Amino acid sequence: MNELSVLMTFAGGLAAALVMGYIAHRMKLSPIVGYLIAGIAVGPFTPGYIAHQAVAEQFAEIGVILLLFGIGLRFHIKELISVWRIAVPGALIQSVFTAAAMASLLRLAGWSWSSGIVLGLAISVASTVVMALVLAERHDLHAPIGHISIGWTVVEDILTVTYLLLLPIVFTSGIGGGESAGKVLSLITLKIIALVISVVILGRWVIPWALGRIAFTRSRELFTLAILVLAIGIAVGSSAIFGVSMALGAFLAGIAVGRSEFAARAANDALPMRDAFAVLFFVSIGMLFDPRSIVDEPLLIGMVLVVVLLGKPLSTMLTVKILGRPLSVALPVGAALSQIGEFSFILGTVARDLGLINDGGWNAMVAASIISIALNPSIYKMARKLSSKRAEFNLPDTERPAPDPNRCILVGYGPVGKTVHRLLAERGADVTVIELNLDTVRQLKFNGCSALYGDVLRHGTLEEAGITSAGSLILSADVEDGAEIVRQARMLNPDLRILARCSHLRDVAALRNAGATIVAAGEAEVAVALAEAVTDSDDSANSTIKAQRESIRSRLYGTSKI
Repeated sequence: MNELSVLMTFAGGLAAALVMGYIAHRMKLSPIVGYLIAGIAVGPFTPGYIAHQAVAEQFAEIGVILLLFGIGLRFHIKELISVWRIAVPGALIQSVFTAAAMASLLRLAGWSWSSGIVLGLAISVASTVVMALVLAERHDLHAPIGHISIGWTVVEDILTVTYLLLLPIVFTSGIGGGESAGKVLSLITLKIIALVISVVILGRWVIPWALGRIAFTRSRELFTLAILVLAIGIAVGSSAIFGVSMALGAFLAGIAVGRSEFAARAANDALPMRDAFAVLFFVSIGMLFDPRSIVDEPLLIGMVLVVVLLGKPLSTMLTVKILGRPLSVALPVGAALSQIGEFSFILGTVARDLGLINDGGWNAMVAASIISIALNPSIYKMARKLSSKRAEFNLPDTERPAPDPNRCILVGYGPVGKTVHRLLAERGADVTVIELNLDTVRQLKFNGCSALYGDVLRHGTLEEAGITSAGSLILSADVEDGAEIVRQARMLNPDLRILARCSHLRDVAALRNAGATIVAAGEAEVAVALAEAVTDSDDSANSTIKAQRESIRSRLYGTSKI
C-alpha cells in the first residue's frame, strides 16, 4: 500500500459517495442509501475502480470516533443515569431474544445451536452511527427517544466487548472454560470501572486545565487540534489499555469534555471532519458486500432480515413499554434499533475465525446490514408517524419552539456588547452571550449571567445558545462573515428579529439581503453623532433635530429604514 493508494481511496470513496448520495437525495431516499451503493461500486466485487478496503476502514474508524465523541459531548451524566434503568435490562433482554430467535430459525436450516446463537448475538448490536444520523435528522437525538436509544447502544457496546473476550475462551478452552470465563468477566468489570474513573479524573481536572491553556492562545487551529487529540487519543487509549471498543472510549471522552465550559465549541470544531469521515463508514460497509450472495444465499439473508427488521424492533418496543415508557417512545426506539452495523462485523470476524459461522453466514450478515441500514431511515420515519402521541419533550416534526420575545442572544461582549447587555438586563430580558474570550465568559457566569464559550462562525453554536426559541439576535461585534451568520440564524428561526452591526456602509446591503432586520454601520452612526454635535448649539426643536438625524441616515444608508 503506497501513498497514492491511500489518497485514491479517500478521494474515490468521497467522490462516489457524493454522486450516489446526491442521486439518492433526488430520488427522495436517505443519502445513506447512496453512500452504501457507492461502497458497492468501489468495492472488490464490482468491475471498475477498486478502493483499498483496509484504508477505507481506517478512515471510517475515525468517523465513528468523532461521531461518538460528539454524542458524548451533548449526553450529560444525569441523562445517562436516568436511562440506565431502561438501557441495561432492555439491551440484555433484546440481545437474548435476538440470539434465541436467530438460533431457532437457523436450526431449521441445519445450523448448530452454538453457531446460530453467535450470529444472533452479532446482529443484536445496532449501529450507533446510523442511529445518531437518523435521530438527528428527525430532531430526536437529544430528546428522550435519543437518550434511551444511545444509552441502549452503549450497553450493547459493553456486551460486545464481553462477547469478543469470551468467545475464544468458551469455544477453545474445553472443560476449564467456565472458570476462565469467570475470570474474564471479572477482569472486564474491573477494566471498565478503571476506565470510568480515569475519564472522570480527566474530565474533572486535566481536560479543563489543558483546554483552558489552549483557549487563551485564541488560536482556532490549536483548539481544533486539541479536540481531535482528545477524542482520538482517549478512544485509542481506552482500547489499548482497557480493552474496550474505541467507540465507547470516544463516547466517554465526549462526556468528560461535555462537563466543561468548552463543550459547545468542542462540538462545533469537530463537526466538519466528523461528517466527512462518517460518510466513509458507510462506504466501507458497502465494500464488504458481494452482490452474488443475494442469489447464492437468499433464504439465509431472508432469515437474518426477519430477525433484524421484525424481531429486534418488536422485542425492543415491548421491553421499553414494559419498563414504563409510553408507546410514543417505545415504538421509535424499537425502529431506531432495526439495523445492524460496525460492531456486528467485529464480532462476526472473530466468530468466522473460530469456525462458528461460514462464508454464507458472513455474507448474509453483510447483506442484512446494508439492507437494514438503507431501510432504517424510512422505518424510523414511519414509526414516528404511527406513534399515537408524542413523547414528553419531543416536539412534532412540523413544530418548533415558539419564539420568546424576552429571549435574546447577544454575540460579543466588547464595549458595545456590555452596554446592550446592561440595557437589556435592566428591562428584564433573558440574555445569552456568545463570546470567544474565556475570561469574559467565566466572569459572566460568575455574575449569574448566561454565557456560552464558542465561535459564532462555527455551525451549531447558535443552536447551542437556543436560537430556535429566541425572539432576537444582536450582533454587537463587527464579526467576520456577519451576513452568513444572519442567514443561518434566519433559517433556524424565521421569526427572529436580527440587529446587526458593521463598520462600513458597504457591508449594509449584504446584511440586509441575508435577513437582518436592522443594520447599524459605524461610519453612518459616527456621521450622525458628529452632525448632532455640530448643530448642538442651535435652538432647533427636538422634532427638527430628529428629522435631521433621520435625513442623514436616509442618505447614508440609502433608505429610511435602518
